[in-house]
Amino acid sequence: MEKINKFRKIINKIYYLLFIENFKGKLRFNFPLNYSRIELIDYLIKKNKYSDYLEIGCDKNQLFSKVHIKSKTGVDPVSGGNVRKTSDHFFLENKKKFDIIFIDGSHIYHQVKKDILNSIDCLNDNGIILVHDCMPDSLSKQAVPRYRMQWNGDVWKAIVDLRQNKNLNIFTCEIDQGIGIIKKIKNTSVLKINKPINELKFEDYFNNYKSYLRVISLDDLKKIL
Repeated sequence: MEKINKFRKIINKIYYLLFIENFKGKLRFNFPLNYSRIELIDYLIKKNKYSDYLEIGCDKNQLFSKVHIKSKTGVDPVSGGNVRKTSDHFFLENKKKFDIIFIDGSHIYHQVKKDILNSIDCLNDNGIILVHDCMPDSLSKQAVPRYRMQWNGDVWKAIVDLRQNKNLNIFTCEIDQGIGIIKKIKNTSVLKINKPINELKFEDYFNNYKSYLRVISLDDLKKIL
């Protein structure tokens, strides 16, 4: 994740709180301490006998280096992985299909949505897409522009947006900052919301996140996958 200097943090915070939203509520999640994206990916690879893995946004290979699978591709324009490109550039040229895709690149709604849609186009049958950082617990952790180091961004909006698609079945598992689970099958619970995505605020998410994201526990996730 890109670094942000102290001056830019201050400017972004003032701008966000004055002109976008100022909401004090904070959520408390029960993220398991001993089960993260690493364990989930390993579980899915073994359970489904997956052989091809794609990771968008590798940073310092905290995850990529720990994924054990026959073939893996890691895309990052700055560091980590094994493909030094932006995700847009990669998907434009890619001809390969993948069984499991983990998205942790840009944390801004429009780019996350684009990465998801591009991933769907190169997903094998019975494949799965995982999206990190879907469950911010405070306004400051989701604010765009960003003004703090620990940051989820507004990834959650991409999940809310695509949950309205009748051809994508989406859940969000309450682990590791919230992991979106996307399968290219009929949506068994199409989301209906009463305002456009670009008008949603953190307060809307605060009051509706369980229904917006279709939040499930790890135990429930394992029952349905």
